[in-house]
Amino acid sequence: MNLVIKTIVSVALALLAASTFAAVDINRASQAELESIKGIGPSLSSRILDARKSGAFKDWLDLQSRVKGVRAGNSVRFSADGLTVGGAAFSAPAVGGAPTRSAKAPKAVKAGKLERAK
Repeated sequence: MNLVIKTIVSVALALLAASTFAAVDINRASQAELESIKGIGPSLSSRILDARKSGAFKDWLDLQSRVKGVRAGNSVRFSADGLTVGGAAFSAPAVGGAPTRSAKAPKAVKAGKLERAK
């Protein structure tokens, strides 16, 4: 009997812990829920709610374009703290990556000089 009670208590505590880290979807969250995300205060939550009046946010890029103060850096932090847009966490878009060493132009081209082929 004692083992059954311990198991029930353990399961209840696990469910409680999981619910405290539940995602907050920006399209459904109240001002208080938005402000529970680290970095979102009263001013930013008000801007989010005002922008949301014109329609739900389609994705993170839509959010960033419509709400001043939300850019890629903040999106990473907000997402890590549980904020989602349409249930999706933030993922930075691929921008082609940094050039590799082999992709560098020869020194003559860098200096603006073109060498003629012999």
